[in-house]
Amino acid sequence: MGNATAYEPLALEGGAPDFSGLTVIEGGGVTSACGFKAAGVHAGFRKNPGRFDLALLVADEPAACAAAFTQNIFCAAPVMVSRQHLDDVSYGTARALIVNSGAANAATGSVGIESAIRTAEIVGEVVGCPPSEVMIASTGVIGVQLNMNTFETGVPLVYEAISVDGGADAARAIITTDTHPKECAVSFAGDPIGYPGCTFTVGGMAKGSGMIMPNMATMISAITTDAPVNPDVLHEVLLRAVKGSFNKVTVDSDTSTNDCCFLFASGAAAPQGQPFEPGSPALAAFEHALNAVCGTLARDMAADGEGATRLITVRVAGAATDAQADAAARTIANSPLVKTAIFGHDANWGRIAGAVGRSGAQFRQEDVSIDIMGMPVMRAGLPVPFSEEEALRRFERPEIDIDVDLGAGTSSTVMWTCDFSHEYVTINGDYRT
Repeated sequence: MGNATAYEPLALEGGAPDFSGLTVIEGGGVTSACGFKAAGVHAGFRKNPGRFDLALLVADEPAACAAAFTQNIFCAAPVMVSRQHLDDVSYGTARALIVNSGAANAATGSVGIESAIRTAEIVGEVVGCPPSEVMIASTGVIGVQLNMNTFETGVPLVYEAISVDGGADAARAIITTDTHPKECAVSFAGDPIGYPGCTFTVGGMAKGSGMIMPNMATMISAITTDAPVNPDVLHEVLLRAVKGSFNKVTVDSDTSTNDCCFLFASGAAAPQGQPFEPGSPALAAFEHALNAVCGTLARDMAADGEGATRLITVRVAGAATDAQADAAARTIANSPLVKTAIFGHDANWGRIAGAVGRSGAQFRQEDVSIDIMGMPVMRAGLPVPFSEEEALRRFERPEIDIDVDLGAGTSSTVMWTCDFSHEYVTINGDYRT
């Protein structure tokens, strides 16, 4: 086929985090913000002594805390207990977050609940805070009871190791099938927003590469800031950030039992400053920084999907409503046929069109346009000739873009996913063993 030079690529924007006005902190993470320390150690939840499996994040003082939790009815015991510690409204005050990998403490009944409660008690005793100020998260195999002796010995061990430089070790300790830790941190100046001489930081860590299609946040994530933000406002901002980042990721269309995202605010960068108020330039600047961190972590999870070789960004424009834009993008991103076509370097637009057609979004097929990697492959519902050789060349990129315009309205959205490879089946075929 020849090149389709008569057609211009779709001018759809979005997909990458916006770092304008922010300073990216090289090597930054969950302890980049003032007022936090962390550590990761091998405590014994995993057999391999070279694998860190227990992470602890501690605020110097009780901090504002907000969270988003999985909507999966089969939610894990740590999710239930953490919700209770935040008075079942998902915001309040907290001092610490403990995360173990290797066992999810999900589908473990009353024993699992007791284990989560006891975990908070152990951490509280060591850190010096009430158990209600301890958030808990677990990740790993479902249906396995935790060994509480490992917490009894591991929590003092990890607390002894905490430092302002311990964020990277904590990020290592929470991963499961991830190929690498996921961290990000940014800062922004306080002078333009009414806090002269202050610099505020937002940093975080996350894990997740399989059983990923969030319905809140996804995976496990801890984010910190030294900005002064009250818990209820912190929660509102977090939910908005989650909606546009973690909730736009899918690896395999499965929502985990253990998904949780915690956001802590120490206020340490402006200890005498007034809290950021809704509608203020200060809160807008903070929300911009939070979105950049969450978006970076979310994209990193999609790119690190189990067995993935390519990050896929799906952009849908021209939808009649936001919900229909999301439905179309999510259906494309979850389609095994689309994901395997990308793995096989096949610009198979028919699979994309088929996914959109069954998504529930309302449109006329004669109004639809599709681009793959910037190449027009469909206009007005009909195929456009393109160069297969050029397509193969573009498939060498680490990120593959799919752009769809439904021609039915003004709503748009972005989703991140990855391809399906042989390795995905291998990883999940023997996950428990």
